[in-house]
Amino acid sequence: MLLALLALSSALAGCAGIGFGIGVPLVPGVSIGVGVGGGGVNVGVGAGAGPFGVGVGVNQRGQVSGGVGVGASVPMGGARVGAGVGVGTVLHDPQRDRREPVYGP
Repeated sequence: MLLALLALSSALAGCAGIGFGIGVPLVPGVSIGVGVGGGGVNVGVGAGAGPFGVGVGVNQRGQVSGGVGVGASVPMGGARVGAGVGVGTVLHDPQRDRREPVYGP
């Protein structure tokens, strides 16, 4: 679960940034989370299996991002703490969609 959140945080932080977040498990392998990264505050859902994770989230500007990552975590008290790396991309940007269309010659 934490791995999915780490992938989500990485995706939401963008390709060149660092993100931090916390996730709450919904069912085994799936969690919802809140993160902070280069894109600001983000909420999303992530899924993970083993060291791999994927996630989709939205930031306060309405940008929807997706990402994948790999990481590891260890138990610490009643929670798990870990680190991972991943890549992400903006899937939908409402600001870009509001621009006027470009017409060809």
